[in-house]
Amino acid sequence: MSIRPRCLATVALAMLPAAAHAHADHAHPPALAEAWTLSPMVLVPFGLLALLYAVGLRRLWRQAGYGRGVGPGGVLAFWSGMAVMALATIWPLDAFGAWSLAAHMAQHMALLAVVPPLVLAGKPFAVVAYALPRRWSGALHAALHRPLSRVSDWLAPAAIAHSAVMWAWHLPGALEAVLAHEALHHLMHSSFLLAGVWFWSAAWRRLREPQTGAGGGVVALLAVMMQMGFLGALLTFAPRALYPVYAARAPDIGLAPLADQQLAGILMWVPSCIPYLIGALWLLWQGLRRSARRTPAPERTP
Repeated sequence: MSIRPRCLATVALAMLPAAAHAHADHAHPPALAEAWTLSPMVLVPFGLLALLYAVGLRRLWRQAGYGRGVGPGGVLAFWSGMAVMALATIWPLDAFGAWSLAAHMAQHMALLAVVPPLVLAGKPFAVVAYALPRRWSGALHAALHRPLSRVSDWLAPAAIAHSAVMWAWHLPGALEAVLAHEALHHLMHSSFLLAGVWFWSAAWRRLREPQTGAGGGVVALLAVMMQMGFLGALLTFAPRALYPVYAARAPDIGLAPLADQQLAGILMWVPSCIPYLIGALWLLWQGLRRSARRTPAPERTP
């Protein structure tokens, strides 16, 4: 069975409710120790995914042997992704995102650029399948395998959707609207996670199987990285605060509005681009290795 489309299904179905939780309304910003989002919409799917992965991994390694199916590195990546998702949706970024553009940006970049590749590296669907009854996992595979295989082949549309989501929701009017309307906030966080899962699922295939299109993978990863860097630079070097809602709220947590915006831009510009750069460099290296293997050695002259 193909692992790649199954990963897409697991993350899309199990993680969507957690990402869709909107910020709670506060009359005053919370203290760090109180900045918890303890909504069942967050905790139930998060806990369920964690439990199913742990049970499935135990059964998988008990049957196939330690490190078979998914290696320790993949398991570490999965739990690292879950930890980052907890920071983004449970504590503390979700609560502080209503008051600081930088905190909100960190949450967005976690859902778009960090959580998806880490979780996908742990092959979540393949592992979770071992925690489910055989009939359930077989039915899920039969229903989703073919359509999701096709979707995860569409790297260019995934890259376009990734960039479109990033630009559209960071327009000043859009951010102000989502802070005022809970339904829009649901939609924004859901779209970040879904766009991230789609793009990284398509990119992950190239990372694992560079022969399927290393060149296209490099172009897509670098294009998305450049889009993200450009938007981050715009926020960093803007001469004035572009988001009135955060200009009014950031001082309540001790941040100057322009400094808060500059920090948000730097977060998008530098650390958020690192996963894309690593992926592009890996694909480039794999392509050069294959090219070197195909190049015949020069004949020696007597």
